[in-house]
Amino acid sequence: MKSPFPGMDPWLERSWGDIHHRLIQYSCDVLQGRLPGDLRARVEERVFVEQPELERTPRYLVPDVVLLERGRPAQSRGAAVLEPPPVRPVSQPMVFRMTNDPITESWIEIRDRSGNTVVTVIEFLSPANKSGGIGQELYLKKQREVLSSTANLVEVDLVRTGERVLALPKLQIPAAVWADYLTCVSVAWDGRRIDLYPMPLREPLPVLSIPLRRDDAPVPLDLQELVAQAYTAGRYDDIDYSLPPTPPLTVEDAEWAVAQVNAARRG
Repeated sequence: MKSPFPGMDPWLERSWGDIHHRLIQYSCDVLQGRLPGDLRARVEERVFVEQPELERTPRYLVPDVVLLERGRPAQSRGAAVLEPPPVRPVSQPMVFRMTNDPITESWIEIRDRSGNTVVTVIEFLSPANKSGGIGQELYLKKQREVLSSTANLVEVDLVRTGERVLALPKLQIPAAVWADYLTCVSVAWDGRRIDLYPMPLREPLPVLSIPLRRDDAPVPLDLQELVAQAYTAGRYDDIDYSLPPTPPLTVEDAEWAVAQVNAARRG
């Protein structure tokens, strides 16, 4: 079964860890066969530990209750039996152990064959990049480094969670073209020209034009094809569409989504 939606499936955001890895690897494989002979596409990784903020719900490990036995003192023969003084039970604390698992995120770098020159960096944004904390800090640091280099930067934002962190600030994006999803392409050799791809929820995802060097023809990357492949290969036909997606849709989009799911079931 394919996704019931013509574009991005908003329910996939619940499983973004898996979807993100698939999109990265599938994109790298597609690009590899389309690059000039002296360029290579490689998957790179960053690892970090996200510290939970106060408003987030941390995960806890609580051990079993510890039972203590208190011994009675020995009594000598003929001695008066004295009642022991009342002993207040030893209070047992609640024990919590914070478990912050490392987060691994991947991106794609297109390099020359020597590996010394980065031509283009491609990022598929994740919720950790957009929700504050160290994940967003590391992403913005990487973004600044790429924008100050001679490499092109492609940012694909297919998650609705969090704030916009694209190279093109939200205030510079006309309200008329705001969309649920966006792709921002910064072309280094053309005065840092920025190409913006608005991607509304109800429309198919576009075919991106991935810039390389000035004298190279750009290579196409079909986002809709990649998402469809991730949905099918990941066997996401078991999604329970009766549950609301995260984050929730507007009333109008929720009604539209229900109609899409029902139409797919009838088909």
